[in-house]
Amino acid sequence: MSRPVQPHRIDLGDAVLRPFAWTDEPAVAEALRDEGILRWTAGTAVIRTPADQRAKRWLEPRIDGWTRGSAVFAIADADADQVLGSVSVRDIDRVPDQAVVAYWVSPAARGRRLAGRALDAAARWAFADDGLGLHRLSLDHALVNEGSCRVATYAGFRLEGTMRDYYVEPSGRRHDSHLHARLATDPVE
Repeated sequence: MSRPVQPHRIDLGDAVLRPFAWTDEPAVAEALRDEGILRWTAGTAVIRTPADQRAKRWLEPRIDGWTRGSAVFAIADADADQVLGSVSVRDIDRVPDQAVVAYWVSPAARGRRLAGRALDAAARWAFADDGLGLHRLSLDHALVNEGSCRVATYAGFRLEGTMRDYYVEPSGRRHDSHLHARLATDPVE
């Protein structure tokens, strides 16, 4: 079992990164109506769950993720505290000093560079000595998910290569995927 991670809050100005709560279920349910979120980030278990129960199924492992060794942040509006997306740091130290990141943003919040800013903030925290003290963060996305590539690049995650037939959609369709990574030592603009 992974070591617990201390829940954390990060201020982005117009938004905050904070742990998820059960009160976020309506916003998560709305986000899970988006075909892109379902296709690229929801996961097979969530998709196989009846639509009216998907948000609860998605939230369950994320609310207690911190105690199980994953940093799972809700991206929330700073004023209304409405969930706009998610960014997570998982598989922490499965490979020493490394982790995997993932993210999504609700359709209504897109176009504000919110995912990129949240990913950058989570990465900075993950690299910090008073954060997780990691050295390398990686992520992957299907090549056809060009928006995710823009987010990764904006947040300083360099393209390292293409993994052939790596991503498998819930339908079983396979896609080549980009592998991106950011090191604690990478200069970030």
